[in-house]
Amino acid sequence: MSNTATNRPSLQLVTREIREARERELSPIATRVADSRGRAEPETPDPLRTAFEVDRDRIAHSKAFRRLKHKTQVFINPEGDHFVTRMSHTLQVTQIARSIARALDLNEDLTEAICIGHDCGHTPFGHTGEAALSEYIEEGEWLHSAQGVRIFQVLEPKNLSWEVLDGIRAHTWRVKPPPHTPEGWVCRFADRIAYLNHDLLDAVRAGVLEPGELPADVVEVLGPFTGGHWIGSMIQAVLDESIRRGRICMQADALNAMRLMREFMFERVYLRPESRAQAERARRVIHDLVEHLTRHPKLIPETYQLEDEPLQTRVLDYVAGMTDRYALSLHDQWFRPRGLV
Repeated sequence: MSNTATNRPSLQLVTREIREARERELSPIATRVADSRGRAEPETPDPLRTAFEVDRDRIAHSKAFRRLKHKTQVFINPEGDHFVTRMSHTLQVTQIARSIARALDLNEDLTEAICIGHDCGHTPFGHTGEAALSEYIEEGEWLHSAQGVRIFQVLEPKNLSWEVLDGIRAHTWRVKPPPHTPEGWVCRFADRIAYLNHDLLDAVRAGVLEPGELPADVVEVLGPFTGGHWIGSMIQAVLDESIRRGRICMQADALNAMRLMREFMFERVYLRPESRAQAERARRVIHDLVEHLTRHPKLIPETYQLEDEPLQTRVLDYVAGMTDRYALSLHDQWFRPRGLV
């Protein structure tokens, strides 16, 4: 039987060349693989996947990504099954970002690669761990975004594309310069949309907040808090303003509502007395581990024993890579008095 239009195979192989050709139809501001600044080490292209797809897969199969399932988002080493972890946060960021990228005809594969990798450099105990490690830095601060780049360039080298590393570097709002790609900007917005919503849900679940306590100015803009509704409203605010202005941005009223909500969360959740006490305990754990490893460098695994790096760098690399439960387990092993149950 001849292979006519009516009886041709229902499945056809979509090669890398076909995928790259399809990128030509994306938005004029989208990032295309053909325009990538490339990798530090040239590679033979994959026959099926574009470079950004390869990067996404390399990150998703990395040890750093797998560790996210046991790293804190807000509640340190939570016992409940439904509290957000750094892993579930990452997946939610990726889902939100892909929704935005698809709606704006940007490069979804680049967007996904950045988002999957954006928090791989995070410490145990969330931003508390980040602040604890900053106390060992003479100038500036210890940033999980910079550590994420270091992981994929040095500690677990993946030879990622420049655009993916740039998006990981600059996903944090206080980092300058900002992302060089619109897909990196999408990750910035998706990250904040995700954490404000799921952190609020966790706080309600933990009994720290009631939905009726939310700032009236925020509810007036975003509507009553029902979880998914706010996420949809924030995404729409990004889409509408980005289309209007021709770059990735957010409507001013929604952006201000996010700012007010973030301030409210810091006051009522992140910096509440119970959180401060928990954070101080986590800080002591981090400091104890760093100082013990500095005195006993042979305890640092071979993976982190980079000959050209100072001892402090090797120690901080190792501690930063720990999950919450591994850090707590080591701390118990090294500091809990023997003979106590």
